[in-house]
Amino acid sequence: MFSIRTDLALETREMYVKSNKKECDGVEVIEKEENDIKISTVKIINDIGEKTMGKPKGTYVTMEMPKLTLYDGELMDNVSNSLGKVLLDMIKVDKNKTTLVVGLGNWNVTPDALGPKVISKLMVTRHIKELMPEAIDEDVTPVCAISPGVLGLTGIETGEVIKALVQKIKPDYVVCIDALASRRLERVNRTIQIGDTGISPGAGVGNRRMEINEKTVGVPVIAIGVPTVVYAATIASDTIDLVIDSVKSQASEGDKVYDMLGSIDKGERNQLIHEILNPYVGDLVVTPKEVDSVIDSVSKIISTGINIALQPALNMEEINKFLN
Repeated sequence: MFSIRTDLALETREMYVKSNKKECDGVEVIEKEENDIKISTVKIINDIGEKTMGKPKGTYVTMEMPKLTLYDGELMDNVSNSLGKVLLDMIKVDKNKTTLVVGLGNWNVTPDALGPKVISKLMVTRHIKELMPEAIDEDVTPVCAISPGVLGLTGIETGEVIKALVQKIKPDYVVCIDALASRRLERVNRTIQIGDTGISPGAGVGNRRMEINEKTVGVPVIAIGVPTVVYAATIASDTIDLVIDSVKSQASEGDKVYDMLGSIDKGERNQLIHEILNPYVGDLVVTPKEVDSVIDSVSKIISTGINIALQPALNMEEINKFLN
């Protein structure tokens, strides 16, 4: 049976609750709001939750940005600061621990260029700490970064590249940034997910590659992702939902129309949408027309958040001075 895909743990949990009318066993959810940013923490705490959610045990934090964040410098800074705090809870930073930051994705495809864009704005310090320690504050932590490209460009699995790098430079943490797919259109380019279970590049668009996690590379892996695309089938399904809700609101219980709409099986309907669309557009994914400027803004938010988290001894003025 065809099902709507999503990379967000929060959306997986929402779909389960909507279908089963109850909370997932083995899953804890904590919600709070900070500077108009909704922060939802989904914790998968046992094997039952892992099986139900289809995701590894661990913590998944979802930050939903205010509507105009990408066009407002102050709001962008607020999100970056909140992201920095979330990362600090997952990464125990000190001046002797090295962090490898990996920008996953294809820089030639704008919706998939988030990772490489973040790397271009990162405060990279490992080489200076090793070669010119006197030229930098002793409290600065060593950070190195790479954008390894994708299998289609390099012929090398991204996971293999990261594993080899970890074995060579022996970082204490790996932080991966990647573009994701969302279940809901309103979350595209407005949501950041941070997880401590690693990542499977390409999974959101049905192109699953070697997993990148502590088991495969040997050190803890923190994954940061932003949904930049949504499936056309998802848009079609949501549109039909809106039409059904509109018609049902105008009918009363007991009407034939009301009863007929209530009897529609959503799984079968999604399967039908998939079968109708697939011969014409395949697994088409859609991204907003302003994606170029959006990716620039989101990459700046994430790079600033990472810089804040990995350099807790420096303030933003000092970080910007280093970058410029």
